[in-house]
Formats: sequence, C-alpha cells, structure tokens
Amino acid sequence: MAKAVPVNWQPISQMPLIASMIATSLADTQEHLGTLAEATNRPHVLDDDAIDRVEQVHAEQMEFVDIYGQQIGRWRAEQPSPARIRELDRMDAQNQQLRDATKAVLDLARELRKGTIDRVLGMSDLELGLHTLLGTTRSGRR
Repeated sequence: MAKAVPVNWQPISQMPLIASMIATSLADTQEHLGTLAEATNRPHVLDDDAIDRVEQVHAEQMEFVDIYGQQIGRWRAEQPSPARIRELDRMDAQNQQLRDATKAVLDLARELRKGTIDRVLGMSDLELGLHTLLGTTRSGRR
C-alpha cells in the first residue's frame, strides 16, 4: 500500500491559483461528460482501456475535489475579509459542481463499460444476435 503524499497547504494569497484550478477542472469535466454522453447510444465505440483511463483520471480528480474543499475550509478558519469570504463561497459552490460533474462522469463510465467493444466481442454469437434482434444493449437498454 502506497503512503499518502502529504498535502502542501497553500496560503490565502494563493486563492486565485486554486480558484483557477477548480474552474479549469470543472470546464474540462463538463466537456468530458458531454463527450461521453455522445457515446451513450454507441458504447461499442469505446474499449475497456479508454474507460479505465476515464475512471482513473476522474477518481484522482475526486481526491483533489476533497483537497480543494479542505483548503477552502482552512482559509475560512483564518477569518478572511468579507470580499474573500464571498470568493470562498463562490469557490466552494464551484467545487461542489466539480464534485457532481466528476461523479456523473464516473457513473456514466461505469454504465458505458457494459457495452464497450471488448464486451461486444466477448459475447457469443447467439447472445450478440439476440441483443441485435431485440435492439438492446448488454445492460438491457434499448
């Protein structure tokens, strides 16, 4: 089991950097969610390796979401100015959106995995034929 790397907590002067990191991650994740959503009716265009990468990247990102939340909490404990409190509130809300988007990507990836090309190729001819005739995916969706 690998040891956890200690977190390098940032001074409140680094709020713009952390805010930018959260905003960029949120935009990228929302874009990635849209791209994955396009594959919902065609999961066979993906392979298990692609889904593995999506799950790995977004599981790591979820760890950062937790760290961002802790960092925001540490800054709140410093009794910042009203302007900084408003910025921390905005960052906190955006970090929650990042958490929700990241969870949505992970949930969608888990669903898409059921119909990847690797899964299709692993079906017997009979099973594949039945799914084709019924117009269903392996998960039973039409």
